[in-house]
Amino acid sequence: MTEQTNSSSCCGSCGSGTATDVQGIGVTTVYKVSGMTCSHCEGSVSKEISALDGVTSVTAVAKTGEVTVTSAAPLDGAAVRAAVDEAGYELVGQA
Repeated sequence: MTEQTNSSSCCGSCGSGTATDVQGIGVTTVYKVSGMTCSHCEGSVSKEISALDGVTSVTAVAKTGEVTVTSAAPLDGAAVRAAVDEAGYELVGQA
């Protein structure tokens, strides 16, 4: 079983946007993105963020505006913002 905790040693139940896998598999961050309305939008955002170095998985959900990104190490916020901008959407921040 994989246990996740917040990178600041939180129990993970407070809802902060970043979690670190204690088994060393990676970092999961949830971002809020505005403008996504359909599966095409989800695919565009996922494709651009997936191209960032270290990203291992991306799940975008238009209905909630949330994009869950797992990466080997924490991502540079400016790089994530640039990827979302390139897809044609706006990064609001971490969820």
